[in-house]
Amino acid sequence: MILTLKSDTTPQQLQELTAYLNKHHIQHIQVELSRLLVLPKNNAAELTEHFTCIESATHTTQSFPLASLEWKTRTQVAVGNQVIGADDFSVIAGPCSVENEEQIYAVAEYLHSRGVPYIRGGAYKPRTSPYSFRGLGKKGLILLHNAAKTYNLKVVTEIMDLHLLDELMEYADVLQVGSRNMQNFYMLNELGKQNKPVLLKRGMHAKAKEWLLAAEYILSGGNEQVVLCERGIRSFDSDMRNVMDIGVIPFVKQLSHLPVIADPSHGTGDASRVTAMAMAAAAAGADGLMVEIHPLPQQALSDKQQALSFDEFDILLERLNALLPAVNKKAPTQSGVFKLQTL
Repeated sequence: MILTLKSDTTPQQLQELTAYLNKHHIQHIQVELSRLLVLPKNNAAELTEHFTCIESATHTTQSFPLASLEWKTRTQVAVGNQVIGADDFSVIAGPCSVENEEQIYAVAEYLHSRGVPYIRGGAYKPRTSPYSFRGLGKKGLILLHNAAKTYNLKVVTEIMDLHLLDELMEYADVLQVGSRNMQNFYMLNELGKQNKPVLLKRGMHAKAKEWLLAAEYILSGGNEQVVLCERGIRSFDSDMRNVMDIGVIPFVKQLSHLPVIADPSHGTGDASRVTAMAMAAAAAGADGLMVEIHPLPQQALSDKQQALSFDEFDILLERLNALLPAVNKKAPTQSGVFKLQTL
């Protein structure tokens, strides 16, 4: 059950309500920065009769009530003048990692020319091997921020650890939680207290409802700006880096009001399959894509095998322009299509 309190609820009324819940051993969580109380068990229907400060009580059957479609029909996440989860189809693109000034400015200029409003790039990289390139750190973050500012783009970058939170709050527009941190519940709790959108990637071994429960940690902290991202799961097939779970997109949309985007770069691990899976995700109802691109993919310092070249990304944008009207979406440009003119 979710209790919504009236806007004029006084601290004394709230204290009386919580005292009653504690006295009767009714488990509850007060959502910070909002007028909500979450009661995991729907056993307190009589509350609305005794406490006039309660505006409404919404019964939910899911273990993730705040992320549930039973609670809300649709969430639109505002990122400056852009919105993820609206009628526009959001595209986030950029290199796996920020390597140098020339590289990130070339990507930013290219994205701006195509009408793509978001740039992604890793400054702090989670690598399987400690000897792989792990990013430029704060220097890379500043380069990414400055390039984005020059070309009026929004920055999406990964938060690896809470001690980096202040840096990312200053330089990023969207905080990405990677697959490895999907169940880092202490981090999710802290991100729930921030006023910055969070892009939550699915864990590589996570079930769909575990993914939504991870989102619930953020939502229960009061941050409603959560975007889900399907990025592929592990399977038994040694020939496939990951398996892109297209079916989870409509499934999660049947359960949750949160916008869902797809990352076919990590979902496949192979540039030759990225465009096909991107189109499949869009057709399945995704609200957007996150795609890795690089000016010279073969020279990329990380994940070069899955990065698209600018020419390959142009092909993807061209195909999206053809597909999006069929799924009631459009590009976030004035014309409603992605630009494909020559630089």
